[in-house]
Amino acid sequence: MIFADPAVQAVFTRYLAREAADAARMRELGPAGFAVRDEFLLPVGEAVGWFLHALITARRPRRILELGTSYGYSTLFLADAARIVGAQVVTMELAEYKQAHASAQLAEAGLADRVDFRLGDAVAMIAADPGEWDFVLLDIWKELYVPCLDAFHPRLAEEAIVCADNVIEPAMSRPDMRAYRAAVAGKPDLQSALLPIGSGIEISVKWSAGSSRL
Repeated sequence: MIFADPAVQAVFTRYLAREAADAARMRELGPAGFAVRDEFLLPVGEAVGWFLHALITARRPRRILELGTSYGYSTLFLADAARIVGAQVVTMELAEYKQAHASAQLAEAGLADRVDFRLGDAVAMIAADPGEWDFVLLDIWKELYVPCLDAFHPRLAEEAIVCADNVIEPAMSRPDMRAYRAAVAGKPDLQSALLPIGSGIEISVKWSAGSSRL
């Protein structure tokens, strides 16, 4: 698949080239690469990116929350889909240099007006936003999944979708992901399924008690 807008596709092509170069470097570094992991793209991958894009164009959310901008790979998919449905993406990141790179890429793709870049502590920034969230992507440091869930859960709109990446891989993140899945299971208004796409996506949908859709 390719993006309909040539400007978006051009930016994504550069991301693909960087992804390949980073993968080659990681193989060369071996275990030593863990110490410099912040230098790597570590993307959700093309299959997951298009899956998220399809979910947004089908669900047509108004406000999209991305936790973990990183270098903007997944943000590109979210923003392109947001433009199609008239939505807005709020993306949160702790590392200024990563967000600066992402912001430049989204501007070049012509999608800057669809993205609100916020820099700082994700839990605090979620708490400071009084609005509702119709779609959430969790792709932040894995130990923050549960605190972030607890922060945004009260603000989920009815039928909101939450997607959590890296549920299956890498193996070292599985304890944190088990804790996240247990936290989701403990919220009776969330119904979830684990999909073996990319590194594993947990998709959760909010259904309030007594909803006519149940």
